[in-house]
Amino acid sequence: MKQSRDHSGLRNMQQLIQLRWIAVIGQVLTILMVRYVLDIQLPLAMMMAVLAALAVFNLFSQLWCKRRKRVSHVALLVGLLVDVASLSIQLYLSGGITNPFVFLFLLQVVLGTVLLPSPWSWIVAAAAGACVTALALLPTPIELDAVPGDGLADHYVQGLLICFLLVAALLVVFITRIGRILRERDARLAEWRQRAAEEEHIVRIGLLASGAAHELGTPLSTLSVILGDWQHLPTVSSEGELYHDVVEMQAQVARCKSIVTNILLAAGETRGEAPVETTLHALLDDIAGQWRAARSPVQFRYQRDCDENPRIVSDTGLRQMVFNVLDNALEASPDWLAMEVDCRDGQLLMDISDAGDGFASDILERLGTPYNSSKGRAGGGLGLFLSVNVARTLGGSLHARNRPGGGAVVTLSLPLAAIALEEPDDE
Repeated sequence: MKQSRDHSGLRNMQQLIQLRWIAVIGQVLTILMVRYVLDIQLPLAMMMAVLAALAVFNLFSQLWCKRRKRVSHVALLVGLLVDVASLSIQLYLSGGITNPFVFLFLLQVVLGTVLLPSPWSWIVAAAAGACVTALALLPTPIELDAVPGDGLADHYVQGLLICFLLVAALLVVFITRIGRILRERDARLAEWRQRAAEEEHIVRIGLLASGAAHELGTPLSTLSVILGDWQHLPTVSSEGELYHDVVEMQAQVARCKSIVTNILLAAGETRGEAPVETTLHALLDDIAGQWRAARSPVQFRYQRDCDENPRIVSDTGLRQMVFNVLDNALEASPDWLAMEVDCRDGQLLMDISDAGDGFASDILERLGTPYNSSKGRAGGGLGLFLSVNVARTLGGSLHARNRPGGGAVVTLSLPLAAIALEEPDDE
């Protein structure tokens, strides 16, 4: 969130630098026109020296911003105060309070209000007010005659009109840009808050799952021992159907123990188990084979077109993420589903398709949020929620869309660099 704020500060400083260049060029043209067209004797040397100093300051600010990734409120405040000071000096040298361009101070006040928080913006407003007051009290090198009753024939009225149009145009252009920057910042902040809330939710789910896995470990071990003893009892082994049921129960208990072990492994409690090094093709084939054997779908089409085969570590989170998506597809389409894998531009792309009813529009809009499910049962919708966050943790993404001919497609995209092992240095 801090990075989002600092990034918007940098962009606001860049807008302020652009506005300052416009001010320098505009002042040069105005001074030359007043001196040589209106024949008003301005102190050109001093006024041009002020403009040169302002241009040097702006060039320094531009070079300074290129070496920075963030800009603080203090830097923006300093830039605005320099603008107020330079404008005050120029107005003092060209008529003081009788100069129609004195209303350019309002532009500085508006920019300070938009770019800075309340305590800092008041400093800009106070500085501008003090400068206007000083211009009204101090005698100036030249005096300008103003006869507003002559209308547009009066130079003062002409200057007022030009000043108004200039301020209006600059406010529309730059306030629109700054407003867009602030809206983008707010959107990023909202996204980070949402992500933080989702990660906190995942932590709670992980703690609950880890605690449940610990609690289930002992009774499952006890059941496994009891069923093993039953399997060797003469009364059970002589009954074919009963013996088959006991064997099936023992297999299901073993599967439950495997699930519990995977939960603890995902929670970081590996129980001394070392990570397994494998290849991408082997991991994908193993995921498809294990899921097919565990779920026994009516028709499951698995296609792997990925030519790249880097060495990777068998990741439990990645495996469970794919299982969650496949399980959701199986619930939506018990008779047919497909998993197609491809590698393009350094990305692992996995399309999981089904022939169900597809996603409702509101489900697609809130994809990846907890309890976003059309199944109508309490606690539903966590599978895709967890899958989206696992993909995000690995630097990838998860998207879903409805197929034109019916059904849905969930696409998992992961950067291969995020899961591949680094090649060892030959030295």
